[in-house]
Amino acid sequence: MIVMLALLNDGAILSIAFDNVQYKNQPEAWNMRMVLGISTVLGIIGVVSAFVLFYLGERVFHLDRAHIQTLMYLKLSVAGHLTIFLTRTRHSFWSIRPAKILWIAVLGTQCIATLIAVYGLFMTPLGWGWALFVWAYALAWFLLNDRIKILAYRIFDPIKAKKTPDLQPQIVHY
Repeated sequence: MIVMLALLNDGAILSIAFDNVQYKNQPEAWNMRMVLGISTVLGIIGVVSAFVLFYLGERVFHLDRAHIQTLMYLKLSVAGHLTIFLTRTRHSFWSIRPAKILWIAVLGTQCIATLIAVYGLFMTPLGWGWALFVWAYALAWFLLNDRIKILAYRIFDPIKAKKTPDLQPQIVHY
């Protein structure tokens, strides 16, 4: 499962190089306090969401370990790729339209990951009902993460948050 996660992640990650970006004419200095703060917040939320799903699978839905493993595989795959859309901008995820190739790569790899989980290639089959549940669960956490990310930027970089309104940034097409 870890190998499949890594292979599918590589497919989507490669397309980031062709994404629409907001750029400045001058190099930007790294604010490591902000970078580490935002990544820590997003990382903690990801871990919490994974443990909540594990708890639900084991204690609420009473799934066996094999099904929980597949459930977690799909959650990690879907939520991991949705995180790409969170980290592209300091504003709402929809404030900069992703490049078409990024959409295709993420949707393609997640269709493959979902089919692998549903039909059980190298793992216990999950079925469509549980796969749709995982997708809904990951999307709900994604929307929550987006709001928390914006709040975290205001906390870790309050000066820049006041200077930059949440408007549609300049989009550069490569």
